Amino acid sequence: MSARASFADLFEAVPDALLLVDGEGRIVQANAQAERLFGYAPGALLRLPVEALIPAAARERHRRYREHYMAKPHVRPMGVTGQSLIGLRPDGTQFPVEIALSPMGGEHGPRYLASVRDISETQRARQALVRARYDALAARIGQLALEAQDESGVVDALPRLLAAALDIATVAVLFVSGDRQSVEVRASVGLDEGDAVAPGLDEALLLAQIGAGETVLAEDLATAAAARFALPASAGSGVLVPLLDRGRPMGALLALAPQPRHFDHDALHLLRSVANLAAAFVQRRRTEEQLAHSQRLDAIGQLTGGIAHDFNNLLTVMSGSLQLLEMECADKPEAGELIASALRSVGRGAELTGKLLAFARRQRLSPRAVDVPALLGDVESMLKRTLGDSVHLHVECGAGLPPAYADPGQLEAALLNLALNARDAMPRGGEIAIEAGAHRVAAERRAGDGEAELAAGDYLRLAVADTGRGMAPETLARAMEPFFTTKEAGRGSGLGLSMVYGFAKQSGGHLRIDSALGYGTRVELFLPVARARAEAPAPAAGAHASGRGETVLVVEDDAAVRAIAVAFLRSCGYRVVAVDNAAEALRYLAGDGEAAAMFSDVMLGEGMNGKELAAAARRLRAALPVVLTSGYETPAVAAGESFDLLRKPYRREQVAAAIARAIAAGRDGG
Repeated sequence: MSARASFADLFEAVPDALLLVDGEGRIVQANAQAERLFGYAPGALLRLPVEALIPAAARERHRRYREHYMAKPHVRPMGVTGQSLIGLRPDGTQFPVEIALSPMGGEHGPRYLASVRDISETQRARQALVRARYDALAARIGQLALEAQDESGVVDALPRLLAAALDIATVAVLFVSGDRQSVEVRASVGLDEGDAVAPGLDEALLLAQIGAGETVLAEDLATAAAARFALPASAGSGVLVPLLDRGRPMGALLALAPQPRHFDHDALHLLRSVANLAAAFVQRRRTEEQLAHSQRLDAIGQLTGGIAHDFNNLLTVMSGSLQLLEMECADKPEAGELIASALRSVGRGAELTGKLLAFARRQRLSPRAVDVPALLGDVESMLKRTLGDSVHLHVECGAGLPPAYADPGQLEAALLNLALNARDAMPRGGEIAIEAGAHRVAAERRAGDGEAELAAGDYLRLAVADTGRGMAPETLARAMEPFFTTKEAGRGSGLGLSMVYGFAKQSGGHLRIDSALGYGTRVELFLPVARARAEAPAPAAGAHASGRGETVLVVEDDAAVRAIAVAFLRSCGYRVVAVDNAAEALRYLAGDGEAAAMFSDVMLGEGMNGKELAAAARRLRAALPVVLTSGYETPAVAAGESFDLLRKPYRREQVAAAIARAIAAGRDGG
C-alpha cells in the first residue's frame, strides 16, 4: 500500500473532523467526519474558504489569526486557544469546538491540518459544574445573611467570595452616600476601602449608571465602546450590577477581570443573584434598625413621661410649700429672698420636665395655622444677633408655601434649637442653611422611600443644614435620645434634639437626620399643612381671684400634692372637701354634698382617670364646673374641650384664677 493510500485511510479513520487547508485558507481535503460535523454533502467542503465554517461576526478576527499562524506555523494542541471557538452549519446552527493545528509540507506548497472536535457535551458538563459552584456560593451567602448580626457581616465577605469564584482580582461593593451623591467603597478586593471614590473611577458616570438601575457590561475595556464604563483601563472586562432597595438603587457590585469577555452568562447571573441577596439583606437590616430605633425611643419616651409626672408632683409640693412660706414670711425680707431663690430653682426644674414631656410627646400644644415665611423671618433676625460673625446664615423659602399646622411657639423654639446645635458643631465657623418647602407623601409610596413614619398627605419640610464636623454612625443612632450629648460638661443638657423630635411626632410630623463625619449634618422637620385657618384662642374672661366660701371638691391621689391644693384653695377663700380617688368623689357627688366646682388630677392611680371622672361627675351634676390638673398627658387622658387644664407645678394664683373662672362660666351657662 502506498504512503498516499495509507494517509487517506488514516485521514478517514481518525474520529475527529479533519480539514486540510492551503496557504490561501481554502479547504483542499475533508474527511467524512468533518462533512457530518459541519452538515455538508460529500465533497461540498472542497475549495470553500475555512472562514465559511465560522459565524460571520468572528470571520475577520479568525482571518487575522489564521494569517498570523501561517506566517509562523507551529503545532498547537487541542484546547489551548484561551478563547471560545464556534462552528457554523449551513442551516445557521452554531456549536462550540476545540481545534488542534499542525503545519504540513507537500509538493503543492504548505498545507495546514486542522483537527476539529465538537465539545457541546463537554461544555455542557463544564457549565453544569460551574453553575453548581455558583449556586453553592449563592447559598453560602444566603446562609451568611441569616447568621450575620449586622450589615458588615455580609457586605465585607462578598468581594473575597466573588473574586475567588470568578477567578478575578477586583470586586467591590459600592454605596451611594445619601444626599451628598458621592460613591463610597464599602468593601473590596483590589480597591482601597473607605475611599470617597475608588482611584480611576469616573464618579459622575458611576453615579449615573448606578442611578439607572441596570447592569452595565464592558466586554473589552480596550475598545472605544468601553468609554461608557466608569473605569478607564487598557485591557480586560468589567461589570457593574446595581444594588436595588425596593426598586431604587442604593449602590452597586463592581467586578473587573484582566481578560476581555471574561463574564459569560453564568457569571452575570451569579453577580445579579448575589446583588439581589445583598440588597435584600441590607434593606432588611436597615428596616430592622429603624424599627428598633423607633421602639427604643418610644420606650424611653414612656419612661421619661412617667418620670416627668412623678417629678412634677414633687415640684408641685416644693413650689406649693414655698409659696405658702412666702405668704407667712411676707414681713421678713431675708427669708423672702431665700424663698424666691428656691422658687426660681423650682421653675428651672419645671422647664426641665417640660423638655422631657416634649420628647415623650406629652406636652400641651396649641396648634394653629402658622405663616412659615414670617416665622422664619423672625427666627433669622434672632439668629443673626446670636450666631456670631464666624457663622454665615442662609434662609430660603419656597414660593407660595401653605401654612403649617403647629404650635408657633414650639416651632420657633425647635428651629432655634436646631440652629444653635448647628453652630456648636462648627467651633471654627461655617455655614448654616435653613430651607422651607412643600413636601407631599403619596398614598401609594414605596416602603423604602424614607417616609414610612409619615402618613400620606401634604407637609411643610423645614431643613437646617450645617457644614460642621458631622456625626459618626454610633452618635447618629442615639442623637434623639434625651440626655445624650457629645458636648463637654456644662455646655449642653442633651435635651435639644429629643425635644424637637417629640414636638414633631406630637404635631403629626417627623424628624429626620442625615449626617456623616466630615460632611456636616442636615436635620429635616416635617409638619402637616394647615387645612383651615385656626382661630386664635379667645382671651380669658376676667374672674375673681378669691372665693366667697364656695365648696370645691379636690380629687388627688398623692397626699402631699393634695395637701398643697387644699391649702391653696383655703387661702383663697374656698371651703374644701378632699378625697384621694374617683370612687370617693362620685359617692360624694351622688349625695347631698355641696360642690361649686371640682379640681381633679388627671392621673388618679387605679380606676378612673381624671377625664373619665369629670364625664361621670357631669352625668350626676350636669352643670358642675371642672378643672383638671396634670404633669403628664396622653391622648387617652388629656382634657377635652369642656374642661380647663392646669399644668403642674402650678402657682397659687393660677389655681385660684382657674377655679374662679370655671365657677363664673358655670353661673353664666346657667
